[in-house]
Amino acid sequence: MILLQLLRYYFNSRFSTVFHQRFSGSVTPVKVPVNQAHCAPKRSQCKKTIVFPSRLSSTCKGYREHSVLVTLQDRISTNPENDNVSSSFKDTVFHLLHSFYQFSRPHTVIGTLIGITSVSLLPVETISELSPTFFMGLLKALVPSVLMNIYVVGLNQLFDVEIDKVNKPYLPLASGDFSMGTGVAIVSASLLASFAMGIMFQSPLLFSALLVSCVLGSVYSIELPFLRWKKQAFLAATCIMIVRAIVVQLAFFVHMQKFVLGKTTVVTRSLVFATAFMCFFSAVIALFKDIPDVDGDRDYGIQSFSISLGQERVFWLCVNMLLIAYGAAVVVGASSTFLPTKFITILGHGALAFILWLRARSVDLTSKDSITSFYMFIWKASQII
Repeated sequence: MILLQLLRYYFNSRFSTVFHQRFSGSVTPVKVPVNQAHCAPKRSQCKKTIVFPSRLSSTCKGYREHSVLVTLQDRISTNPENDNVSSSFKDTVFHLLHSFYQFSRPHTVIGTLIGITSVSLLPVETISELSPTFFMGLLKALVPSVLMNIYVVGLNQLFDVEIDKVNKPYLPLASGDFSMGTGVAIVSASLLASFAMGIMFQSPLLFSALLVSCVLGSVYSIELPFLRWKKQAFLAATCIMIVRAIVVQLAFFVHMQKFVLGKTTVVTRSLVFATAFMCFFSAVIALFKDIPDVDGDRDYGIQSFSISLGQERVFWLCVNMLLIAYGAAVVVGASSTFLPTKFITILGHGALAFILWLRARSVDLTSKDSITSFYMFIWKASQII
């Protein structure tokens, strides 16, 4: 759909340019090279003005009536009108790519990439296991998962256009940069491509993770009886927690352990800790994402915790939950018998907890931009387990 729009824009622009030049009776001045021999000595550039007919005429009178002055300059041979067409085409391409970037909700894509990569490293026991086979298996997990992520966030935007006009007017469907047809095309293509890869890669755990993500993402957003779980705070939090904390951790761990590395399935201590940590993180995301969106949610009947409990109370609840999670990580790291792991875990999570606390104290809860900025920080910091 995006490619067709680009091609149509480009050919329309070129046709209108040729039509204007041939039938309007005027030609845009063109700058072309001049023989250097005609230039004055010791001058790197020279200019020469000549008379050039703007359209063909069989008589001298017609020639004079339709002549224009054209300035020829050395070293320049660019048609300004073609430059404008090319520049406009590039601007259109950039604008469409930027709109798709916003449509994909990049912070969720980054979270998916980091989350799957980190849990995929847990079954690795030796450096030799970081082989091309491992990285190919990781790539096979990442690509369909990112496509499924685009389906889930895109579907939510399709059903939330009016809400997003209040809460997130910069999103392409809410702003009008994308039509509903374009949104449906992107969502459908992402879903089909994700499932096709899940089947093609022949990993039951990978396909199961994609299927569960699709089902929960659909019931979260679709406006049908017994669906649209995002309207209820508990059901919304449940959807996010199941996908981010349980499906991603368990399914992709076993996918890498059994179907990529060829090991026997064993639940490790690191997997248990990662799952528990992500339960805290998913709950925080489910609560925090609604804090800056209370205006639109209230208008359209979304009963979030931020509306029922208040923004400030939910904000500090989320911060304290993350501090508890980082504290638990420090305790687990301290119990490790491997000294480098103990040092890195204690220092790293302690530093993250301290930065989180400092950032939280500087947030202006009356500013939507300040809250959103802190939310983006949580997405990045909480992926580091």
